[in-house]
Amino acid sequence: MARPIAVAITGGIGAGKSEALAAFARNGAAVISSDDIVHRLLREDESVRAALRERFGDDVFGEDGEVDRGAIAELVFVDREALDWLEALLHPLVVQEYMGWRERQAELDDPPSVTATEVPLLYEVGGEGRFDAVVVVTAPPEVRGARTEVAAEEREPRLLPDSVKVAKADFAYVNDGSLERLDDFVQAVLRELSR
Repeated sequence: MARPIAVAITGGIGAGKSEALAAFARNGAAVISSDDIVHRLLREDESVRAALRERFGDDVFGEDGEVDRGAIAELVFVDREALDWLEALLHPLVVQEYMGWRERQAELDDPPSVTATEVPLLYEVGGEGRFDAVVVVTAPPEVRGARTEVAAEEREPRLLPDSVKVAKADFAYVNDGSLERLDDFVQAVLRELSR
């Protein structure tokens, strides 16, 4: 049995990567989100939590003992070294998790024909080689600004421009319309991949 086709979904902040991932799920792909993996690691992985406490102290933990992602964001987006450290801590664990998930999908009695993984920093970390196809999701700046609370100038300078991502991608979508249009795009991608 052929393994599922592995698709990466990437794009800038507020472009609608999560909506694109949901559209792949609606259209039959098995899906996983790197952001969801990170959130789980921050909640449940004791080695990650210990490393955060050692690096940043108790200030990045709430009264309930949970990691305060907002507090971490405030620290790392003004300190490139801290951001690099955080990404070096989390990124290998995230890759290990989604690669293992993909293997488990392939081993199912009735495996999906496509797996889709949301990977925000795909090109920035050179991760595109782990996938059979890449979908880049973009949106106009005013649309993206309305979708996120993170100021673009805080995070965008370290990201590749959309134009570079689109040029490298197998598929690109400007996510500024309806969910129906997004579903139409995803269906077209899935048809192309199944040829």
